[in-house]
Amino acid sequence: MTAQRPVIRLLIADDEHLIRGALSALLGLEDDIEVVASVDNGVAAAELALQTRPDVCLLDLEMPQADGIEAATRILSTVATKVVIVTRHARPGVLRRALAARVSGFVPKSTPAEDLANVIREVVAGRRYIDPEIAATALMAERCPLTDRELDALRHSRSTMSVQDIADRLHLAAGTVRNYLSSAMTKLNARSRHEAAEIAWQQGWI
Repeated sequence: MTAQRPVIRLLIADDEHLIRGALSALLGLEDDIEVVASVDNGVAAAELALQTRPDVCLLDLEMPQADGIEAATRILSTVATKVVIVTRHARPGVLRRALAARVSGFVPKSTPAEDLANVIREVVAGRRYIDPEIAATALMAERCPLTDRELDALRHSRSTMSVQDIADRLHLAAGTVRNYLSSAMTKLNARSRHEAAEIAWQQGWI
C-alpha cells in the first residue's frame, strides 16, 4: 500500500482572475495540494502568507502594488515557505532578480497544471526548478551596468512619482536621486529617466 503524501498548503497570487481561478481549480484537484489562499496583488499575497503560513506561494511575476519578486522578498523575510514564480513573458534579467530573492521555482504560465504540481512538489522537497528555456535566455542576457541605488531610483520612475516623491520614498535627498537618475540615463544612453526606467524594465533589471 502506497503511503499518502502530506498535503501541501498553497497560496496563489495572480491579478488575472480567470488564470487565478483556473490554477486554484486545477491544482486543487491534486490529492496532496490544498489551496489555502488566492489573491490578486503582491501586497495582499505577503499579508496573507503571514496569516496562513503556506508551504508554497505561487506568484505571478507581474502584479499591481508589488510584483512577484517584490512579494517574494517580503514573504521570505517573514515566513518559512517556498516561492514559485510564474510569468507570461520572461524578460532576460528577471531570473537573476528572482534567484537573488531566494525564489525556488521559475516557470512560464504555459506550464500544464500537472507539471506545475510536480514543480511545487520539487520545491517542497528542497529542490529548485528553473524552466530550461528561461534559464538559457538568462545566461545570454546582458549584465546590468547599474548600481542598486540607480535601480531603486529607476524602479520608482516607472510611476508618476516626482523626483521629490522618489527621494522621500528612498529616504534620500532630491539632489542625490537626481544624480542616480542622471548616471543611469548616461549608462543606458537614455534621453529621460522614464526612458531609462523602461529600458531597465524591458531587460528585467527592475
